[in-house]
Amino acid sequence: QVQLEESGGGLVQAGGSLRLSCTASGRTLNNYAFVGWFRQAPGKEREFVARITWSGTTTTYAGSVKGRFTISRDNAKNTVYLQMNSLKVEETAIYYCAADQWGTGSFNDYKYWGQGTQVTVSS
Repeated sequence: QVQLEESGGGLVQAGGSLRLSCTASGRTLNNYAFVGWFRQAPGKEREFVARITWSGTTTTYAGSVKGRFTISRDNAKNTVYLQMNSLKVEETAIYYCAADQWGTGSFNDYKYWGQGTQVTVSS
C-alpha cells in the first residue's frame, strides 16, 4: 500500500500563490508511476490538474493551469509539490494527490489517494 498525505492548502487572495505538498510513504512507487494532482470544487466532478512521473522526468498539465502551476518532486523527501501562482477564485477546491502505480495515466488507475487539502481563493 502507498500512503499519500497532502499539506499546504489555505486561504489566499486572487492572484496569490500557494505551494502544496504530497508526501508518499509505505510501498515504493515504480519510477514510471504517476503522481498526480486533482481538484474538486463543490458540485463539480474531480478534475485533473497536473502529474509527474515518480522519476521526475515527465510532467503534464491541464490546459487551464499551464504556465501558472508547476509540479516537481524531491527525491530525498519522497514528496511531490504543486506550486500554484496567479490563483483564480474559480480554483477554490479540495486538492488531492493520487498515485498511479503502473503509469497508465488513466483516472481509474489512480488507486492511492490522499485525504485532500482545501484551497480557497478569495476575490
